[in-house]
Amino acid sequence: MSSAESTARFTSPQRLDGIDLLRGLAIFFVLVEHVHIRLALAKVPYTKFLPAQLWHFLVGNGELGVQMFFAVSGFLITSISLRRWAPLSDIRVRDFYTLRFARIAPLFLSLLAVLSGLHFAHVPNYVVTARTGGLGRALLAALTFHINVLEARTWYLPGNWDILWSLSVEEMFYLFFPLVCLLFAGNKLLGRGKLFIAVLLTFVVLGPFGRTLWTHGNLVWRDYSYLGGMEGIALGCLTALLLSRIRFSRSMLWTLGGVGALIVSLSLIFSWQTRRDWLGVTGLRMTILGIATCMFIAATAQTRWRAPRVLAPLLKIGQYSYEVYLTHMFVVYTFFDLFVRAGKPMRLVPVLFVFTILVAAVLGAAVANLYSEPVNRLLRSKLASSGKKVSSIAYEPTLQDGTVASSNS
Repeated sequence: MSSAESTARFTSPQRLDGIDLLRGLAIFFVLVEHVHIRLALAKVPYTKFLPAQLWHFLVGNGELGVQMFFAVSGFLITSISLRRWAPLSDIRVRDFYTLRFARIAPLFLSLLAVLSGLHFAHVPNYVVTARTGGLGRALLAALTFHINVLEARTWYLPGNWDILWSLSVEEMFYLFFPLVCLLFAGNKLLGRGKLFIAVLLTFVVLGPFGRTLWTHGNLVWRDYSYLGGMEGIALGCLTALLLSRIRFSRSMLWTLGGVGALIVSLSLIFSWQTRRDWLGVTGLRMTILGIATCMFIAATAQTRWRAPRVLAPLLKIGQYSYEVYLTHMFVVYTFFDLFVRAGKPMRLVPVLFVFTILVAAVLGAAVANLYSEPVNRLLRSKLASSGKKVSSIAYEPTLQDGTVASSNS
């Protein structure tokens, strides 16, 4: 079976519930953690009477959510590229960059414009201070995909800027992705692109070191390093390549899906413990989560798994994860400001979480349907009118999302 033929068996213009579920979970954990951070900084002791494991599971898993985003992103980009250009050595570099620009740039550039305006208006929570280099330095870092480097050298930027660290990791990976495909993904080089697979495996091997040994004690770089995030993207790429060549039996797929879902669940539930035990110290907890996420992706992609109706809200927010990720901090700051103005009453903490999640989801959906997707289609139509071949794939990456990016794809 050729690569193109087998790829068509697990990717299509239809949405995959497994992907949307993972993205929905990821953006949910990012959202609630960012609300939690505001509460913690304001010294609101709402977690005082909760076991550490419980509150950390509920509101402290944002970084794990971003790792899930990265794995999904790598899978989507590689599988979509296989549908368009298989084998990957035939990838059209210009088309790849143009399609990435059409999907990512409209909302990203608009966000930077809005943030710049808020900075000049001296709106609290949006001013980039001289300590971190000022607005010009932040814009340069965002546009050249090194917000993470800037923050590691100075300190955290305001929340709406800070979330762009994951986009920096992701887009830096995809800046070189088509070039590596051209050089190493050909079937004639070392047989079936073995060197390309070796490059991706190298990122996986180096990932734990990027989160531990090579951070040199820098707490920001521990979470925001390029290698730490690119590991998850590489795992997603490898998953797409594997599924393009192998059709697993149904029993194997259910085993992969079940074990993957179990490990993801345990990683989230016991994240408080694993952050401090040997899994966290060695950086392997993220690797394990990335592998488990890819196991779930593989199973749900080839079985065309349909999620139960009760998960519909998570699927829906997952569909707009890129837009939710880039805009949610506006909602977080707005509702948290109202909460503070009300006197920070403990009884309103649950209301703060619920309203932030709901409004962020609605805002993300509105931005996607009214702006980013129409502009995306417009840019692609112009590319098509110029004689280029452009596929219409429903599963264009969204992480961007992010922080998520995630989150960002």
